[in-house]
Amino acid sequence: MGIVSIVLLVVLLIYVVFIVQLSVGFSKIKSFKATEAAPKTAFTIVIPFRNEEKNLDRLLQSLSYLNYPISLIQIVMVDDFSKDNSVRIYNNWRLEHQSVDTTLLENMILSNSPKKDALTRAIPIAKHEWIVTTDADCTVGKNWLLTLDNYIQANNPEMVIGAVKYNTKNNWFHHFQQLDLMSLQGTTIGSFGIGKPFMCNGANFAYTKNFFNAIGGFGGINDKASGDDVLLLQKAVQSNPKKVHYLKNSDFIVNTKPENDLFKLFMQRVRWAGKTTGYNSNYGKTLAVIVLLMNLSLTIAFCLLPFAFLSWKVLLSIFLIKYVVDYILLFKSNSYLRKGRFFVPIASSFIYPLFSSLVGIYSLFGSFSWKGRKFKK
Repeated sequence: MGIVSIVLLVVLLIYVVFIVQLSVGFSKIKSFKATEAAPKTAFTIVIPFRNEEKNLDRLLQSLSYLNYPISLIQIVMVDDFSKDNSVRIYNNWRLEHQSVDTTLLENMILSNSPKKDALTRAIPIAKHEWIVTTDADCTVGKNWLLTLDNYIQANNPEMVIGAVKYNTKNNWFHHFQQLDLMSLQGTTIGSFGIGKPFMCNGANFAYTKNFFNAIGGFGGINDKASGDDVLLLQKAVQSNPKKVHYLKNSDFIVNTKPENDLFKLFMQRVRWAGKTTGYNSNYGKTLAVIVLLMNLSLTIAFCLLPFAFLSWKVLLSIFLIKYVVDYILLFKSNSYLRKGRFFVPIASSFIYPLFSSLVGIYSLFGSFSWKGRKFKK
């Protein structure tokens, strides 16, 4: 057996151990059953936005349909210097919903992270102890806050993480993104299940002001353009892991939109991958390296196949083992996020190693653009 085959098999073995561990961890997180307890938690929903005229109205309408006492909700919008009609859309909505306690702020750029600056701007004026963040291109279900309130009353956490999924059209590009996001969501839930949480999504994220301030807010992580969610979570876990919980309930899943442009998708994933260099979670760092090595090894192996550096039978066997292991975790995520609608990600599984490798390598050295801004590494 050649050196290439040996390296591939070693990387595969380590990868399989990690993914199987996450799959087992996923099953350890039990679904939370909502109770009929009367709502009592007051929430301040913070929504930073920039150039979201195509999406903002849907989010605001979904908030207006919340099955939750209006007296317990404050909405703080932070405009990150939008150049479109986003502010006008918000103002029109506010005129139609004057009973809602809502405030519009303009962002103040104080660091390399406009998103963290927006949240830092909003949190001091929050009237309520619980801060809930979501994104302007999302929609929430009517029982979103009610489920969160039920969980808080039953478990007394200080930080709660929830799931995010895509509303997809019936095309391959959207389904590819859905599978990618499901792998991230599966990893998030699995890492909580094994007691090593390191991932979350700011589109469905909640924490108390006291806890946010106690861990120093975004202090020490403002150098990263992104990471208002993941890096804050890791600070929280390092400080008081018992107060950081994952809420697994279908009513606490936020919907967002996939990208329709390959370049925008690439830049989005580069932005996400760029957070890994700021991780203080050793488990998170190790997993990120292993996943990159697995995908990069497969990509290089396919390129070397015509030159007889390894047998196609070995490569096919490695690919199939990886496929089966990945599928187990994806199947669990799919059953939760999409209520078990069947999928067979064969085409995506061939393309994903190349896509993931390019994203991972580029994120280590390259800059990225997002919302009309360019961020350097």
